[in-house]
Amino acid sequence: MRRWIPFLKSVPRVSVVRLQGAIGVPGRSSISDRSVATMLEKAFKSKPDAVALEINSPGGSPVQSSLIGARIRRLADEHEVPVIAFVEDVAASGGYWIASAADEIIADPSSILGSIGVISAGFGAHLFMERQGIERRVHTAGKSKSMLDPFRPEKPEDVDRLNRLLEQLHGTFIAQIKDRRGDKLTDNPDLFTGEVWIGQSAVDEGLADGIGHLVPAMKERFGDKVRFRRFEQRKPLIPRLGAQAVQGTLGEIEERAEYARFGLS
Repeated sequence: MRRWIPFLKSVPRVSVVRLQGAIGVPGRSSISDRSVATMLEKAFKSKPDAVALEINSPGGSPVQSSLIGARIRRLADEHEVPVIAFVEDVAASGGYWIASAADEIIADPSSILGSIGVISAGFGAHLFMERQGIERRVHTAGKSKSMLDPFRPEKPEDVDRLNRLLEQLHGTFIAQIKDRRGDKLTDNPDLFTGEVWIGQSAVDEGLADGIGHLVPAMKERFGDKVRFRRFEQRKPLIPRLGAQAVQGTLGEIEERAEYARFGLS
């Protein structure tokens, strides 16, 4: 009611959006542009004084990271609402890409930030197949169609081609961070090597703006009467069956592996 009475000052409101999980990895706890779109739209359309992002992500798909970051910026500009990212355990790689879409980044003293790089991982099983007497038969139209086939010996030309692709993706990532963080970044040559920083060291390098936690930071900015409205992804109520259940399990294993890279489980 107070919002509609002109001579009464409205209570400040902050929309809190939780972005947790690996990005673009199949699984119930992963995030993608599609899975967070409705949540973000509602958070910005609720006419808040600010949007706070709770980020806890080890990264994942560069495309999904870019799409989510771009959506956050578009909504922030359209609604003229400041965005503050609060990093929990980790905002690394694609997780940091999303955090960089905010106007400010606040971290816990033990938060892990950075990992501005690109990785491609796979396996080679050609020796195993040879020992088992299994013959691999592949027919393609286009010499690069079977690039880095894990069941064939690795070819130097395929590795060179992959490295060129990774360099292009890395360049896009670097451009995003430089555009968003600008003069806040130091000239440390390790910033874009995939290195990570913790808490205050991330602030010192310009990867974050301060140390703190969401509620006290927002109360300090908007007063003790500030109200919080939370927006989170909806999880499916019915467990997935068959192939979908297997895919979900594999996705969760992959997500745990992403967190394990930073000593988290």
